[in-house]
Amino acid sequence: MNDHDALIVGGGQAGLAAAHALRTRGLRPVILEAGAEPVGSWPRYYDSLTLFSPARYSSLPGLAFPGDPERYPRRDEVVDYLRRYASCLDTDIRTGHHVETVTHDDGVFTVHAAGEPALTAPILIAASGGFSRPYLPALPGLDTFTGALLHSSEYRSPESFAGQRVVVVGAGNSAVQIATELAAHARVTLATRAPVKFAPQRPFGKDVHFWSAAVGFDHLPIGHLLKKPLTSPVNDPGIYKTAIRQGRPDQRRMFTTVDGGTVVWPDGTRQHVDTILLATGFRPGLSYLEGLGALAPDDRPLHDRGLSTTHPGLAYVGLEWQRSFASATLRGVGRDAHYATKRLLPTGSSPRAKCCQSASAR
Repeated sequence: MNDHDALIVGGGQAGLAAAHALRTRGLRPVILEAGAEPVGSWPRYYDSLTLFSPARYSSLPGLAFPGDPERYPRRDEVVDYLRRYASCLDTDIRTGHHVETVTHDDGVFTVHAAGEPALTAPILIAASGGFSRPYLPALPGLDTFTGALLHSSEYRSPESFAGQRVVVVGAGNSAVQIATELAAHARVTLATRAPVKFAPQRPFGKDVHFWSAAVGFDHLPIGHLLKKPLTSPVNDPGIYKTAIRQGRPDQRRMFTTVDGGTVVWPDGTRQHVDTILLATGFRPGLSYLEGLGALAPDDRPLHDRGLSTTHPGLAYVGLEWQRSFASATLRGVGRDAHYATKRLLPTGSSPRAKCCQSASAR
């Protein structure tokens, strides 16, 4: 017997979008969220985090992001938006449920959360997303470093780094934003394997997301054709490229090794460093699926555009480049959730229930 129509692991933007897609097709899913509330990883990001997409392009299905549609929302605004979205979903959301293992037998998934009774359903959506497990690269000598070693997920604000010598590793939006912010308080180097590539945030007076959506690139379903995800340039509102040119922070090629409290640069120069901050991205947190055989040896999910290639009834939502450039974003995750849900349900099922519509009209 199945206790529920569907189970969703993860209550962030991916899980909420998946619940919306299932609800609009008449199912009543249960969301299992490890945290204290269904807002994903957003409260744990650094204090000054600002979206690189305007509010107009930062919404989940059925509920527009409030306020000026052309502004760039901050972290806490996103948290408030997700709280509001969850409250109007009319969905069973169970917080404090850390899913440890999943089994599958005769078409039924059984989900085991720590300290909770097992739950069963014919449909399981892994929506713990692509940003729940910090990626720590194996850089030469890093295990010998005697200073403070942090991942960007642990960074909050720059004040505690005042006067330090800091190396930020990474070439993406977060790396550049954090390094620039830190440079006002500390001596900072941005260490990259190649020069940082920049793209203007508002070419020809319109945000880059306007152009991406206008030409169709934003949701072009080419993710399954890529051997590895494309690297996006840093969205620059006009400050980051200038800051690096002015040496605040300075940019260097990746250090060759770490020796205690010293980093060695490619030219042989050795410098004492107080903190190394790794802005090196994340990997999907899907350890609960290891026993199923649903993951590749590198722990990445085996799927085709979000649909498991190992287990019928299993789908993923929120993975980077799952189907398109926008798959792991607020604006894109809903499309992927709809795509997966439509293909998980029996042929002939049709949308019935609506949710979040009343809230979006407020």
